[in-house]
Amino acid sequence: MEAGGVADSLLSGACVLFTLGMFSTGLSDLRHMRMTRRVDNVQFLPFLTTDVNNLSWLSYGTLKGDWTLIVVNAVGAVLQSLYILVYLHYCPRKHAVLLQTAALLGVLLLGFGYFWLLVPNVEARLQQLGLFCSVFTISMYLSPLADLAKIIQSKSTQSLSFSLTIATLLTSASWTLYGFRLSDPYIMVPNLPGILTSLIRLWLFWKYPQEQDRNYQLLQT
Repeated sequence: MEAGGVADSLLSGACVLFTLGMFSTGLSDLRHMRMTRRVDNVQFLPFLTTDVNNLSWLSYGTLKGDWTLIVVNAVGAVLQSLYILVYLHYCPRKHAVLLQTAALLGVLLLGFGYFWLLVPNVEARLQQLGLFCSVFTISMYLSPLADLAKIIQSKSTQSLSFSLTIATLLTSASWTLYGFRLSDPYIMVPNLPGILTSLIRLWLFWKYPQEQDRNYQLLQT
């Protein structure tokens, strides 16, 4: 196998490994819900938006014939759907959660109907679907910026997950390189904000260590 083929295989493997590792961080929430039979401190919206994101990229990967995208997002969609079902099972206010789910799935179905029925040209469909996936992914990466501002104000990183931050950084970096390797801006560009926000989180962990937060809380008590 040529050096370029080996590099592509390694990069593809890194994308799969790091992304599935990031998706699996939700298993701790799943375990918490099953053990306590409650959804306290577990956020539902990230499960839902990630599931929609996975299904969108799965469609893009299928249209493009990219098995790295297909495998990662198929497994991701299954995991996120599992998290959603467990959340629904233990959530006391199912009506609001079902409304959010129905609204996002409705938007997703309308989008699929548009791309697959009203855009007959495959190349145009690929470009428009890639643009949609890119914008959705960028919005997901930038949405926590308001929370980061609150962390700077409170000078506490207790609400941040260090393992998720590392997983997001590795995942975003690998997909950025993968998109660059394929000359696909729809894959490369939306992962750049993921690198940026992860680096900001790492700086916050350095600036406000969690051990320091615990000591401060003990002093306050």
